[in-house]
Amino acid sequence: MRFGIVLPVVFRYPGTFSPWERDGGIAELRRIAEAADRFGFTHLTCSDHVGVPEPVAEVRGGTYWDPLATLGYLAACTERIRLATNVLVLGYHHPLEIAKRYGTLDVVSGGRLILGLGVGTLEEEFALLGAPFADRGARADDAIAALRASLGVRVPSYHGQFYDFEGFVIDPHAVQYRVPLWIGGKTKRSLRRAVTLADGWVPTALSIPQMGEMLGSFDLPPGFDVVLGPRKPLDPIGDPAGAVAMVEQLEGIGTTIVHSTFVHQSAEHYIEQLEALAKLFELPATA
Repeated sequence: MRFGIVLPVVFRYPGTFSPWERDGGIAELRRIAEAADRFGFTHLTCSDHVGVPEPVAEVRGGTYWDPLATLGYLAACTERIRLATNVLVLGYHHPLEIAKRYGTLDVVSGGRLILGLGVGTLEEEFALLGAPFADRGARADDAIAALRASLGVRVPSYHGQFYDFEGFVIDPHAVQYRVPLWIGGKTKRSLRRAVTLADGWVPTALSIPQMGEMLGSFDLPPGFDVVLGPRKPLDPIGDPAGAVAMVEQLEGIGTTIVHSTFVHQSAEHYIEQLEALAKLFELPATA
């Protein structure tokens, strides 16, 4: 079993974040990222929203650090841990924009990019950005195929339903031969999209039985990552047995990477929780 982390501070879901995160900044994020890297965690995440309507922010949160700026900074502070978008909303970006901007991140990080991608559900934000909403699913499928043809390619060529390009130099571009693509979502359609077009599934807002039922209805390809998080934050210091039981539940439905969140009252406490979980599951720490 591998373990990644959902970064604190960069996203604050109402009613669940710790009070210290209101004043937390890049210094705290750097210490957490460096600790996660040192303790053997596989990835850290940052999400993608440009603007959230005020009524929606009260329910879903309004704080979303820009993933490219945040992950670019943390790339310079770390050595091994992978940098994952969780998730980029495909409709907000042209595939070549993603290939160029995040391909550059792959270069500066030494090939540590993971692109988590999603279709998006916030119609007001689509309207704000002038992005089509009604056919966003079909557009997302075409964008994923266009990304597959473009990531790591200096002069990509793609001819699809919504995206059509050739003859443009994209340099720098990703250094990974195949940048991992994870698909977010909470429907069978999102899992089907992940199995068909990508390398992993990273759902949200589903119970363990719901995720297990969905996964049981698909034949997953070899090497496919199932990136699932616990329904409540882990507390490996205060309740190590509970943390083990939760991870075993996730493993039992086919999880390959635990998308970890923690009980924490400060940045220092968060780092202590990272270390406790790493020791509990014997992660490959560095000196």
